[in-house]
Amino acid sequence: MARTQAFDRVAVIRAARTVFWRAGYEGASIPDLEQETGLSRSSIYNTFGSKRGLFDAAVQSYLDELIRPRLAPLQAPIVAPEALLAYLTGLRDTFENPQSMPASYGCLLINTASTSLAGDGRIQDIITGYRAELHSAFERGLAAMRRDQPKGARDELDADIVTALVVAGFVMARVDPHESARSVSSAIRVVSSGQECS
Repeated sequence: MARTQAFDRVAVIRAARTVFWRAGYEGASIPDLEQETGLSRSSIYNTFGSKRGLFDAAVQSYLDELIRPRLAPLQAPIVAPEALLAYLTGLRDTFENPQSMPASYGCLLINTASTSLAGDGRIQDIITGYRAELHSAFERGLAAMRRDQPKGARDELDADIVTALVVAGFVMARVDPHESARSVSSAIRVVSSGQECS
């Protein structure tokens, strides 16, 4: 008979996610993961197979619990006209809050793109998929804002620009979160000016 796990798997993954987000995959030591999760090395390996297995679980929880809920209003069957501005304003405010994880540590996925894991095919798929998910959500948000206007090449270009500015915000967060907030403010201006000038 299999032994029942005597710990909360979701809580363990969330705790590990914080370690990986703060320190990166390479910087997250097994002792750090043991301390934060409350699991021993053997329990981590028995449950997740390896440190990488725990990291993969942390990345999935990052997407499912933090990224996709914020994007959900932009991915709904009917997108509200204010959904994109609400997303961007919330992100800007997050960067302006020094206590927030994004202001201190950026984005777990974007950070991973500059590590040795960037050459891993599965990680590449996750990161490029994340960028595509952002772009698609922003396109839908722009379409909702401009639903009374004819769709044109400007909408796709604006989605490209907003995506690039958001990604740049995450890249800069560890160095200068104020610059990250400024980058997202620029995205807000792009969206707003397109709405006014069309």
